[in-house]
Amino acid sequence: MSNRKLTDLINVGVKIADRLEAVGIHNEMDLRKTGPVEAHQRLTLRFPEETLPVCYYLYSFEGALRNLHWDTIGSARKQQLLDAVRR
Repeated sequence: MSNRKLTDLINVGVKIADRLEAVGIHNEMDLRKTGPVEAHQRLTLRFPEETLPVCYYLYSFEGALRNLHWDTIGSARKQQLLDAVRR
C-alpha cells in the first residue's frame, strides 16, 4: 500500500491538505487510518467558520481513498457517509 502525500490524492488540493495537516492527518496512510467521517469531523471542529456543504470534505476524502472523483461515488455510499456524520 502506498503512502502518498495528501496533494497526490485525487480531490485533495493544497488548501484541503493544509487543513488536514492542521488536524494531524499528514499523508495517505493517516487519512486511511482516520477515515473520511472522522477526518470531516476533525475539520468541522477545527474550522467552524467554514461554510462549505458537509459533503464537500466528506465525499472528497472518500473519493481520495478510493481514487475516484467525489462525484462518482455511488448514492448509497454517499448516504452511508452522511448518516455516519449525523450520528
